[in-house]
Amino acid sequence: MESVKKVTSKRSLPSLLYTVLLIIGIVLVSINLRPAITAVGPLISLIQADLQLSHGVAGLLTSLPVIAFAVISPIVPKLVKRTSNSWALIIGLGLLLLGIILRLITHLTPLFIGTFIIGAGIAILNVVLPGIIKDKFPEKFGLMTSVYTTTMSLFAALASGLSIPFAVGMKLGWENALAFWAIPVAVTFLLWLYLVKFDKRNATNQHVTNDTYEKTNLWKSSLAWQLALFLGLQSFLFYSSIAWLPDILHNKGVSRETAGWLLSFTQLIGLPANFFVPIIAERFKSQQKVALGICACSILGFTVLLFSTNYMPMMIGIIFIGLGLGGTFSLALAFIGMRSKDAEVAAELSGMAQSLGYVFAAVGPLLIGLFFDLTNAWIIPIISLIIVSILTAMFGMLAGRDRLV
Repeated sequence: MESVKKVTSKRSLPSLLYTVLLIIGIVLVSINLRPAITAVGPLISLIQADLQLSHGVAGLLTSLPVIAFAVISPIVPKLVKRTSNSWALIIGLGLLLLGIILRLITHLTPLFIGTFIIGAGIAILNVVLPGIIKDKFPEKFGLMTSVYTTTMSLFAALASGLSIPFAVGMKLGWENALAFWAIPVAVTFLLWLYLVKFDKRNATNQHVTNDTYEKTNLWKSSLAWQLALFLGLQSFLFYSSIAWLPDILHNKGVSRETAGWLLSFTQLIGLPANFFVPIIAERFKSQQKVALGICACSILGFTVLLFSTNYMPMMIGIIFIGLGLGGTFSLALAFIGMRSKDAEVAAELSGMAQSLGYVFAAVGPLLIGLFFDLTNAWIIPIISLIIVSILTAMFGMLAGRDRLV
C-alpha cells in the first residue's frame, strides 16, 4: 500500500481512490482470464451441429487457447519492455475483446482465428498480472495473488455453468452466449485506459529499470527453472485431472453424470486452498514446508484413488486432489512475485514459467491417455500422476527456498 501512495503522491487522483480503483481493476482482469475459454466446452455440441464440425476439429477448438498460451507467453516480457506492464495489459484486453467479437461471425475461419486471438490476449494477461501486482503491491503479493487466482477459478466455473442457460434457456444461441463475456472485458479495458494515466513510470525510470532487467538471464537461473518446472508439473496434474478424472471414476463404478459433478466438486473444494495458501506462504521467508504440505495433498489423493474400491474412499481422495491442485496453482503464481527482485523480473519469470507450464498442460492429458491405451487400465496412469505429484513437491521445495532470481 505504501508503494501505491508513493505512485500517486504527485498525481491529481487521490491516493485512496487510486488504490481502490487499482484493486477493482486487478479483480476485473482476473474475472476475464478464463470465461471466454471455459464457456466453450458446454456449447461444443451446438457449435458442431451448426458448423458441421468433426470431433477432431471441435477438439482443436478447445486446445487452441492452450497452444496460444505456450506460444505467446515467452514473447510478453519483450512487449512489457517496449511499453509497460499496464499498457501490455491493455493490449491483452484489446486482443481478448477482438477475439470474442470475431466469434460472433458464424463461420469456421473467424471462430478459430477469434479463439486463437482470445488465447493470445489471455496469455498476455496471465504473464503481466503478476508483474503489476509485484509493482503495485510488493508487500501484499500473496494476498493479491489469492484474490485474483480465486476470482479467476470461480468465474471459470461460473462461465461453464451459464453457457447452456444463456444459449438454450434464454435462446441466445451459442454465438451470443460466448459474446456475453465481451461485456466485462470492455468494462475492464475502459478502466485500465483510465488507470494507465497514473502509471508511476517515466522515461528515465523505465530506462534504468530496463538496464537492470536486461542483465537478468532467467534461462540460466536454476531457481527460475525450478519454479518453471513446479508450475509446469502442477499444470500437468491439473489438466490431466480435468481430462481424465471422470473416466477414472466411471471405471470405478461411478455413473457418467455423477463423475461429471465430482469433477466440478474437485475444482470447488480447491478454492479455499487456492485463496489461503499464498497468504500463509507470504508469512514465511522460506515456503518449502508450505509447498511440501500442499503437494502432499495431491500425493495422498491420487494414492487413495488408486486403491479405492468404493464411494467413500474415492470422495476422500477427490477432496485431497482438489485441495492439492488448487493450492499448488496459486502457490506457483505467488512464487513468481516472491522470487523476483522487481516487477520486470516478475514479468520475465512469469513468461518463462507459464510458457513451460502450458506445454506441460498440453502434453499431460495426451500422455495419460496414451498410458491408458497401452495398458487398457487406469493403474499405470494413476501411478504416473502420483510420480508427477512427488516431482511437483520436489521442485516446489526447491522453488520455495528464501532466494531471489
